[in-house]
Amino acid sequence: MNWIFGILITLSMSLAQAKEWAFNVYLDQNKIGSHTFTLNDNQLISKAKFKVKVLFIEAYNYDHTAKEQWSGDCLTQLEANTLENKVSSKVTAEIQTNKLVVSDGKTTQNLPKCSMTFAYWNPKITEQKQLLNPQNAEFLDTQFKRIGQENISIKGKQTITTHYQLTGLLNGLKKLNIDLWYDENDAWVALQSTTPEGYKIRYQLK
Repeated sequence: MNWIFGILITLSMSLAQAKEWAFNVYLDQNKIGSHTFTLNDNQLISKAKFKVKVLFIEAYNYDHTAKEQWSGDCLTQLEANTLENKVSSKVTAEIQTNKLVVSDGKTTQNLPKCSMTFAYWNPKITEQKQLLNPQNAEFLDTQFKRIGQENISIKGKQTITTHYQLTGLLNGLKKLNIDLWYDENDAWVALQSTTPEGYKIRYQLK
């Protein structure tokens, strides 16, 4: 019977290691889709689907899936596929010798061996000076600013969080403007981004 207990212990350990961050996504006040991150045994699966309709006409469609393999806080392998308004793209990355080789199918770039994507689920992201965008392979210069503690609603409950502002730059030009919130256990609980047109994209935990 010992083998039964061994299976149960292994299963329990696997379940304990698995984590999920599931968000409803809003454009201003309108729900446009969802984005789910599942981390299990150092593999992160990211799935996002957005649809924006204007007067019942589909104005924007986004479908993104990324599979990331991690060793500690370092990305070791990536495959990301994106369909945006019928335009498909694919980004891959893998460790080769002492570098991370990234390709979008047209160009290849060599990044530092220990690089990170926009891994919001890992609070150490706030210490990074550069991050890889898995959708388009841009390696952005990043600046994090700690705004301070804020009390916000998470799943209908008022929660004390730490608020950060993230700016992403490419060749000195601003590409991203993102706000992130982490709870007292450093768990990622909310995100908000401002589009170039001034719209607010908001991630709300399910």
